[in-house]
Amino acid sequence: MRLLRLLPLVAATYFMVSGGPYGLEDIVGQAGYARALLLLCIVPLIWSLPTALMVGELASALPEDGGFYIWVSRALGRFWGFQEAWLSLSASIFDMAIYPALAVAYLGQLQPALTAGHRGVAWSLAVVVVCVAWNLRGANSVGQGSLWMLALLLTPFLGIVGLGIWRSGLLHLASDPVQHVSMARTPHGSLVTALLFVVWNYMGWDNASTIAAEVEDPQRNYIRSMLASVLLVATSYVLPIAVVALTGIPASMFVTGSWVAAARMLATHVGPRFASWLAIAVVAGGALTGIAMFNALMLSYARVPAAMAGDGLLPKVLERRMANGVPWVAVLACACAWALALGLNLTPLLELDILLYGLSLVLEFVALAVLRWREPSLIRPFRVPFGRFGAVAIGIAPTLLIFFTIFAARADRITPKLPAILFGTILAVAGSLFYLCTLRRKGAGNRTTS
Repeated sequence: MRLLRLLPLVAATYFMVSGGPYGLEDIVGQAGYARALLLLCIVPLIWSLPTALMVGELASALPEDGGFYIWVSRALGRFWGFQEAWLSLSASIFDMAIYPALAVAYLGQLQPALTAGHRGVAWSLAVVVVCVAWNLRGANSVGQGSLWMLALLLTPFLGIVGLGIWRSGLLHLASDPVQHVSMARTPHGSLVTALLFVVWNYMGWDNASTIAAEVEDPQRNYIRSMLASVLLVATSYVLPIAVVALTGIPASMFVTGSWVAAARMLATHVGPRFASWLAIAVVAGGALTGIAMFNALMLSYARVPAAMAGDGLLPKVLERRMANGVPWVAVLACACAWALALGLNLTPLLELDILLYGLSLVLEFVALAVLRWREPSLIRPFRVPFGRFGAVAIGIAPTLLIFFTIFAARADRITPKLPAILFGTILAVAGSLFYLCTLRRKGAGNRTTS
């Protein structure tokens, strides 16, 4: 089995967290350039960096497949380990539905008829099938593919940044030529929505931990990949928006997919043919980022049910692996579950994703602190600084941000009668019931065996 090296791990981690500048358009449209840039610079300091440091310590100390599930189980026991896995896998149902939709949305900009009606669902299913086949080739294949896709999707934005720097102060738009959706929200609502998108765009730093057994020298490479990924993600978010802000393109034109129009407007001075090619490259990159994120996250999430099956909490069949180490039954089971969520509305998905993922992240910070107290002699190639105090304090800001975001989005609804926060809470509580059912099934199985 070929192990994942540092650079492919960085690329895979990048796509487990980010899809590049795609998905940032709504942040600019909702909050404006200044507040969008402020949020994109502050959130990494109070959210991404603490999470990356926590993952760096725990992944280097406990480099096992299953990652965060293993950490919480060891620190807090099997019940809370199950809840950690339940929350993460429940969040994945809503998270993973977003990326095929993103790929299809950009594909539709090339030719709307390609994705009209049921064709859009067919394309989304095609993304799932392609990523299943890719994942069955192994972690190294996914990591190497992520490295190439990262280079391809960032290339058009290098063009946008270069053109933006060249044309800063020279671009004067007499009118807004881009048709866009009206932003009929209050300034407070706009900022809250922008924060929701920013937090979502910086989520997922712990996902790479689940493949630790398939990573070369995880004790060193995890913390290096975490820090490199934080810097790369933040730069790829802030730089294009900061440069485009200087060109005079109005923030109000930004909605999902508006990078295409921005690229065309910036490149028009060079020539219409070049503008068209740059716009096509941006569209292709948008479709590519949806595939890359789905592919990398499939690599991560599928290891969790396999690890749970190894602990007897799920059917043993989920533990079956191919010669290259891929838990193929878990991959197929997860893919089927994600396919059922395709076509759901985006905004409620983000709220559910943040609620469920956020609660799982809180458990990971608790596990970090508990393991520092209970197992001080555990070998930790990397440690969060400032001793036990640092291990506790590092989780405060992310936890407060999680609960603030959940509170701020409390009015949003899945249906007219069902608030998103209530539905998410019901899902979270259901984990306890499923754990009890698992114990009863396991107990019945033991009695039958005996």
